[in-house]
Amino acid sequence: MHALIQQFLDWYQTSLQSGGYPLVVLLMAMESSIVPLPSELVIPPAAYLAYSKGSMSVAGVVLAGTIGCWIGAAAMYWASRLAGRPLVIQYGRLVGIPERKVVDAERWSARFGSYGVFASRMIPVIRHLIGIPAGIVRLNFLKYSIYTVIGSALWCSALAWVGVIAGNDKALWEGDSRRLALWITGALVALGSIYYVFVYRLTREEPSSSNFQPPPSAR
Repeated sequence: MHALIQQFLDWYQTSLQSGGYPLVVLLMAMESSIVPLPSELVIPPAAYLAYSKGSMSVAGVVLAGTIGCWIGAAAMYWASRLAGRPLVIQYGRLVGIPERKVVDAERWSARFGSYGVFASRMIPVIRHLIGIPAGIVRLNFLKYSIYTVIGSALWCSALAWVGVIAGNDKALWEGDSRRLALWITGALVALGSIYYVFVYRLTREEPSSSNFQPPPSAR
């Protein structure tokens, strides 16, 4: 895993020189759909490059990341809205979205309503799944988009700040494997804790999946 992350970062740092904002948009759109690409590997390096080289701006990186998030989230919303719950449940596992994840996202959505779309943009796993229940229950797309954009902008801003701070850690960018491992471990612990507290525990407090019933409009 460490080697794969390092390879991606090496490729990304080189590609950013020519890809710029469009590359950030593309990768964040993928991250907000079904591709398991962490935004934590996309925004921070781009933000530091913008901060240190001046070829882009940090604000521009945040904007590009936000636009990418909205594109991916919109794709998830419309795919789920057009397919409907039965098809999502039946075929979701073929694209890495098993029924368990769909049910968790539905529980989150049922518990927090439309405001859950905003909060989900800053929570691991749920942030790329929230479009499924939103599309299934036909949440107003404008409202969905507004909450998605606001939440994504805040998340990308936080990641950009981390990127600038991490970028000033010279040992990290000189390839110090121990320093990289420290940053990765810290990120995993922080994100894992957020997921456990705000997703795992909360969704498990709801009735079991055998008793859970989606909203009438989702059936």
